[in-house]
Amino acid sequence: MSTTVSFPVPSPRGPQNVTVSYARVGRGEPLLLLHGIGHHRQAWDPVVDILATERDVIAVDLPGFGASPGLPDGLAYDLPTTSAVFGAFCEALELDRPHVAGNSLGGLLALDLGREKLVRSVTALSPAGFWSEAERRYAFGVLVTMRRIARRIPLPLVERLARTAAGRTALTSTIYARPGRRSPDAVVAETLALAHATGFDATLRTGADVRFTDDIPGIPVTVAWGTRDLLLVRRQGVRAKQIIPRARLVRLPGCGHCPMNDDPALVARVILDGSR
Repeated sequence: MSTTVSFPVPSPRGPQNVTVSYARVGRGEPLLLLHGIGHHRQAWDPVVDILATERDVIAVDLPGFGASPGLPDGLAYDLPTTSAVFGAFCEALELDRPHVAGNSLGGLLALDLGREKLVRSVTALSPAGFWSEAERRYAFGVLVTMRRIARRIPLPLVERLARTAAGRTALTSTIYARPGRRSPDAVVAETLALAHATGFDATLRTGADVRFTDDIPGIPVTVAWGTRDLLLVRRQGVRAKQIIPRARLVRLPGCGHCPMNDDPALVARVILDGSR
């Protein structure tokens, strides 16, 4: 079950109310889960039940994605604003420096929350921000194409494609190494989430100049990369390790860009180990 919380966030025009949708389950130390651009919190469904045996898991829809409404006028879809949003979100839920795990854009946000000392550990799965300019242009081009297809393809055709492994491969093989394992309902839902993401264009625009170039001393950091990531190639993980030398760099064999569905047991173990 999802719920929502609203809270004020500072802006040049004064405090603005932001609303975030999230689902919470489990017990233990708090663990915040952040998804990638165009996705929604259900991207974490394959690992939530495993994580919830040892953590108080809070999976969120980023503002302008999933069930969370877009940011109000005066708030930008940039890294400082989004980190401020999640700092305020944690205050609203009385989360005292939770652990955080993120994928893609969510991995970049998780690292930024670590840099701002708002969390107690970071696990970043194929995080954005460690690309060369050519790699960034390629990834953004793929994302724009995926978005265009999701917006143009009729829902009955999406539902028909999702019923077969070949159809699920056609729709999601860019982000999953094993798309046939994704359930038909999940593929339909995430195709709709990509098509309807009000924050997509603004987030992509602000991401064009983003590079993560700072070390994160003082807290545990894990960076994990799928060996079959077709969107953000795994050599970017080596760059991340050079920038954050104390980070644990983990290889995820046979996993794609969104590894949670490709190997839930492995990804859950990496997150749990990284959030001790």
